[in-house]
Amino acid sequence: MNRLLSLLLIAVMPLAVLAKKKPKEEGYQFKMLYEVPTTPVKDQYRTGTCWSFSGLAFFETELLRMGKGAYDLAEMYNVRQSYLEKAKRFVRFQGKTNFGNGGIIHDVLYNIKNYGLVPEDAYPGLNYDEPKHVHAEMDALLSSYVNTVIQNKNKKLSPVWLNGFEGVLDAYLGVVPEEFEVDGKTYTPKSFADFLGINPDDYIIIGSYTHHPFYEPFVIEIPDNWLRGSIYNLPLNEMMDIVNHALENGYSVGWGADVSEKGFSWKNGVAIVPDENSPELDNLEQAKWEALDSKEKQELLYKFDKPIKEKVITQEMRQKQFDNYLTTDDHGMLFTGIAEDQNGHIYYKVKNSWSEKGNAYHGYFFASKAFVELKTIDVWVHKDALPDEIKMKLGIE
Repeated sequence: MNRLLSLLLIAVMPLAVLAKKKPKEEGYQFKMLYEVPTTPVKDQYRTGTCWSFSGLAFFETELLRMGKGAYDLAEMYNVRQSYLEKAKRFVRFQGKTNFGNGGIIHDVLYNIKNYGLVPEDAYPGLNYDEPKHVHAEMDALLSSYVNTVIQNKNKKLSPVWLNGFEGVLDAYLGVVPEEFEVDGKTYTPKSFADFLGINPDDYIIIGSYTHHPFYEPFVIEIPDNWLRGSIYNLPLNEMMDIVNHALENGYSVGWGADVSEKGFSWKNGVAIVPDENSPELDNLEQAKWEALDSKEKQELLYKFDKPIKEKVITQEMRQKQFDNYLTTDDHGMLFTGIAEDQNGHIYYKVKNSWSEKGNAYHGYFFASKAFVELKTIDVWVHKDALPDEIKMKLGIE
């Protein structure tokens, strides 16, 4: 009887109820097209040292590519030496230069050349009873120290002012080891860098701006460029060609960019530039879109529940953002791959330094092509990662 009743119910039940619809694909679905092996994600925690984390993540990845093996390099050794150099320049320039915890890739290259490298276990930089890096107190003390020095209360600089500055660094980060062991062999910071085989002169920094001539180097005008380092200037499409060519051929790409945007969502693991004029949202006609108020539009554009149409980025848009301080030297990261979403749109897989927690991809996120084109300050690569035609244009051998 029960079986007969079931059959009768099936006979009259609408097919739409019977048919189990395929679950709608929600969110962003990424398929990796190219991916470069890298080292584990680290956590800069409560510090402004992304430049050191991204720079050394880049070189750790380079060591893997070079067949040297996996190394964990000490970010705080790099931070310490940069602070030392910043202090010298700040006093020489009578306080008329940048001093703080920020930096860019030039700092890392300079430090490798002049101070070498140290493994993490030889210099963890946690000398102040904290499990993770917390620099607010140290940063404030160092800033106060150099500002006091340039006030010149004694009418001449004390010959020991730099010793005192180093004393603060030693107290918080630790005394730099003269020697350390790696795999049973003894190294100094300089000999360890030599052993690893990293040549800072092999690395090229690229940007894309119209206020300087293309195919020539220029000193990029950002506050954290206290070393007055130069980058090569290329048209936007050629900068992107370098990024793609490098990742497609097994090279990682360092990335300096601005992530202080509504389109950047660490929680959801994506960075996008929605097209506010023609969003092409499901079941929403243009007339209905235009009838929404600003708040309603923003809520729809930044739901991050699925891919939406993004802006087409031009060279002029990039420049306008930079000129108006809308793109600033905000954060350093690392491209480790190229992916596409479920609609076939290109994204770049980004290794961050905010730990593996708090986002959808365990310390990584995916930046859309449009986001990278618009918000990039600079990228850095090994010179062999450049396409041959771009090498020729820049005169790089």
